[in-house]
Amino acid sequence: MTPDLTKQVLTPTAETVLARRYFLKDSAGNPTETWETLARRVADAVAEVDRGQENYNQLREEFFNVIYKLDFLPNSPCLMNAGTDLGQLSACFVLPVEDSMDGIFTAIRNGALVHKTGGGTGYSFSRLRSKNASVRSTQGVASGPLSFAAVFDAATETIKQGGKRRGANMGVLRIDHPDIMDFITAKEDQEKFNNFNFSVGITDVFMQAVEDDAEYDLVEPSTGEVTKTLEAREVFEKIIDLAWHNGEPGVLFIDSANRDNMTPQLGEFEATNPCGEQWLLPYESCNLGSINLANFVVNGSIDYDRLEQVVKTATIFLDNVIDCNRFPIPEIEKMTLKTRKIGMGIMGLHDMLIQLEIPYASEKGRSVSAEVMSFIRSIAEQSSIELAHTKTPFPAYDPQVNNYSARRNAALTSIQPTGTVSMIADCASGCEPYFSIVTIKHVMDDDRLMMVNKYFESVARKEGFYSEELMSKVADSGTVIGHEEIPGKWQEIFRTAQDILPEDHIRMQGKLQKSGVDSSISKTINLPNSATREEVKLAYISGYKLGCKGLTVYRDGSRDHQVLNTKESSEKKQQATVSTAGPVKQILPDTLDAKRYRVKDQQQKSVYIIVCFDENEKPMEVFAKFPFDNQIDLKDKSTMWTTTCRLVSLALRFNVPMDEIIKQLDRSSGHMLDLPAQLSKLFKSFMAGTQAGFSSTCPECSGVLRFEEGCETCHDCGYSKCA
Repeated sequence: MTPDLTKQVLTPTAETVLARRYFLKDSAGNPTETWETLARRVADAVAEVDRGQENYNQLREEFFNVIYKLDFLPNSPCLMNAGTDLGQLSACFVLPVEDSMDGIFTAIRNGALVHKTGGGTGYSFSRLRSKNASVRSTQGVASGPLSFAAVFDAATETIKQGGKRRGANMGVLRIDHPDIMDFITAKEDQEKFNNFNFSVGITDVFMQAVEDDAEYDLVEPSTGEVTKTLEAREVFEKIIDLAWHNGEPGVLFIDSANRDNMTPQLGEFEATNPCGEQWLLPYESCNLGSINLANFVVNGSIDYDRLEQVVKTATIFLDNVIDCNRFPIPEIEKMTLKTRKIGMGIMGLHDMLIQLEIPYASEKGRSVSAEVMSFIRSIAEQSSIELAHTKTPFPAYDPQVNNYSARRNAALTSIQPTGTVSMIADCASGCEPYFSIVTIKHVMDDDRLMMVNKYFESVARKEGFYSEELMSKVADSGTVIGHEEIPGKWQEIFRTAQDILPEDHIRMQGKLQKSGVDSSISKTINLPNSATREEVKLAYISGYKLGCKGLTVYRDGSRDHQVLNTKESSEKKQQATVSTAGPVKQILPDTLDAKRYRVKDQQQKSVYIIVCFDENEKPMEVFAKFPFDNQIDLKDKSTMWTTTCRLVSLALRFNVPMDEIIKQLDRSSGHMLDLPAQLSKLFKSFMAGTQAGFSSTCPECSGVLRFEEGCETCHDCGYSKCA
């Protein structure tokens, strides 16, 4: 098969992400690859498994073509490490945490080895005895799961995954563990467990108790004895309250997952990978890859013939990855080879629906999406059965236990986050809708760089409603909804994540889960900042009833600031001293609503910015506060920050236009410990109509972190907090 070497044109963002994260580099840090040579490196390494086979050369070229043309991309460790000395190609791992000091620290060691090679780990702490439970060997008492989770977190902090990817963990505790209330509230303080996503393992028994307004039992894992009973609804309300507060803990419906366990003879699921889409048995790993659905729409229809060919090629590719992989520890290799699980996913779902002119939030949008996912699952299974004939079934396959045809892979599909790879492919991530249609980047000399969704720009120009003024209005408002220049049809088709009702997010996840996903789905249920706790509760209950295996909700801005429990006293009223002909300084009441934002100074020490708002939620004053443990060189720092805050507050109270304040702050950026830059980002978020993305600043490029697919991701450089 002759490769198609028509040059693949990548976006500037894709080129930046590749150069920064994926291309091999020389000793000076300069990239030594292009997209073509990277695709060739990966294809050759994975095809090597079949060297000597009759179809070797054909497979090698098919692998190259699907990657190079951006029809299919494997997970980041594969793109980074295939064909290199490291050679660890999997993204997802679950490691057991046994109830002994040896078991706990073995898990910490193994996790460090996984992180070092670029993987993310999931741990269930449910086997650990509860806080204050007796320890016979020492005649003492246990410190509980959270104390050891903190040790895991500290160990992760020291691992820098080859300089490319951070360590990331999922921590799971069953709802019936005696320490569950401590676990639920563990991340209320956002300074703690920063290398973990926490999720509660929810059982059917618990959900039934919630519905019945009944009590349920807490069971000590070391003895199996019931230690206490709790009111299920009170516990559920606490989960809801914390999820509303900052999105954690998430929930994992552990019984729903185990009903779909394809190898129950090997054990039960206890945990997932960091983003929740891969349920894995202890020591299992999974390599992932995603079909770019944006590339399969031709003349308003889905090209199922070409999609079938790409899915077949991708299934063989992912199966080959298992055999050419270099696993971090022997236990993982043994278990992975026993079940040979793969995670075939998707990206560009919203791109596909836009091209088909179908709204994401419509019933038709969900039906078409489910139809495509079911087709992918069917072709992947057919290909896996064929591989079982030409090679062998996965070794743990037992026809007396496993009620399905012999195949090469125990699990086939999942829908995972595709943050950085979807940036390379220039499409929407995973099964998520686009987060924004038009964005503004502020560059040097006060210029504003407008970035418009390629489909929206094409439609707007074709339909005659494109204008720079309209694009700027869409960027500032954060939505296409409500702009009279945009026809209603296109407003619906280009609805973004926060324009879509929570129930429509959940319906999409539930529909995809039932249609063709073996494992689970990483998806964020976006809620507006004004969402109530009751809406969060309805989201969790709906997700459970629709068959979802896990759920993450995110209320816009909830991780970016913490609302103060009491109203802070503002500065005392000041009398205006200007003439009636000049500007008038606004007189403030004795009390104002305030919000606190945590930022980092140039020494990476925490500083808090407190913003006071009037009754119209307009910023009126800003203050900088230094925590007690950040007193080094406080005098000079405090003077500079305080002076800046006073001047900005004065400008706000004299009603200086926000964009003028931002211009001055941007010009001062880089000086005075960079407070102007921090304030500028905050005010830009206010002008855009959302406070998302202020404190959640990318640590690598200072871009905005967006919370989607269960993780904070930078759409500028590809950084992901969840690796």
